Formats: sequence, structure tokens, C-alpha cells
Amino acid sequence: MTNAAHIRILSVDDHPLFREGIGAVLNCQPDMSLAGVACKGTEAIEAFRALQPDVTLIDLRLPDLNGIEVLLTIRSEFPEARIIVLTTFERDAEIQRALKAGAQGYLLKSMPAEQMIETIRQVHAGKKSLPAQIAARLAEHFADEALSEREIEVLLHVAAGNRNRGIAEKLYIAEETVKVHLRHIMAKLGASDRTEAVTIAVRRGIIQL
Repeated sequence: MTNAAHIRILSVDDHPLFREGIGAVLNCQPDMSLAGVACKGTEAIEAFRALQPDVTLIDLRLPDLNGIEVLLTIRSEFPEARIIVLTTFERDAEIQRALKAGAQGYLLKSMPAEQMIETIRQVHAGKKSLPAQIAARLAEHFADEALSEREIEVLLHVAAGNRNRGIAEKLYIAEETVKVHLRHIMAKLGASDRTEAVTIAVRRGIIQL
């Protein structure tokens, strides 16, 4: 890591034009420079090891690994790593997963460049930074009871078009147990039926299809 006078940044995104745009913005700042780029999760991990940047910007959707997986891998090796998620997704479940994995900031690609620059400075200074829009999205479901791993598993099978009996057979549980899980899922998500439960879960980023 370098001194506080200059912030070296690693940009991880699979869109070349976006990476170039980020580089142009960063290199115009007197206290920042683009230390390196990566377009895949595996490349990002190797680049971090080689460069040890001050701040890393990472997208959640990469061609090989999920951005959360990359974040967890880097943080397991470098606990002091300062990482900001920069993505198009503002689903509350994904935001929660990113923050739980150790992200110190969460930005949307639709936000102004000035907000990204300010967030980088705050995170580099050791602070967490969440824009009001992201904080509001988290607060919207803050008191909601989370789905259990088994409930998410059941919901994924529902999304795949499986009926209760088929889900029971695949998960080696009783059909009645599947029905109980579905009741809990619908209650937690505020859904009136299984189809709406899938729709809500996808919209919030609880499951990905």
C-alpha cells in the first residue's frame, strides 16, 4: 500500500469501454491513478496480489467468478483490502451480501463520477461509504426476516418449474415439508403465491436465474 498522498486503484470490470472511462476519470484526479485493470475474477485476484492497490473497484457480474467470491478471496488473503462494489445492481440482498463480504462502499454505474471519486477518497481514508439511494434500499427491507438456505433452495426449484412432489424428491424431504417451506417463503417475502415469490426474490437479488 502507498502513502495517503496518492491513491492507486485497481478496476475490475468486463466491459472495455467502461474500464477506459474509469481510467480517464481517475487519471484526471491529482491524488489518484489507475494501477491496473482486470476483466475476470481470477485476473482480479492475481492483479491484486501483484499490485496491492489502495482501493479496488469491482463489478458483481464477471465472466468467470461472482464479484462477491472475488471480494471474499481477496479479503481472506488481505484483510485490510479496501474494496468498493461498482455495479448496475441495486437489489437489497446483493448489497447486503457485498457488505457482509467486506465491501466498504457500494456504487451504481448510473451515479455521477464525482460520487465515485468522493467514495474512493472516503474508503481510502478508512471509512465506509453508502450513497443515500443505496442506504434507503437497505433500510426498506432492514426488518425483514431473511430466507434460510433451505428456503432459497426450494425457491430455486420452484423458479426452475418444479412442482412440490418433484422438489421433495430432489431434496430428499417430504412433500408436506416443501409446502411448509413455501408458506414460510411467501410470508417472509409478502407474496400471495409461488410465482410472485419467485418474482420478488429475483427483483431483490435473493436468487439469480
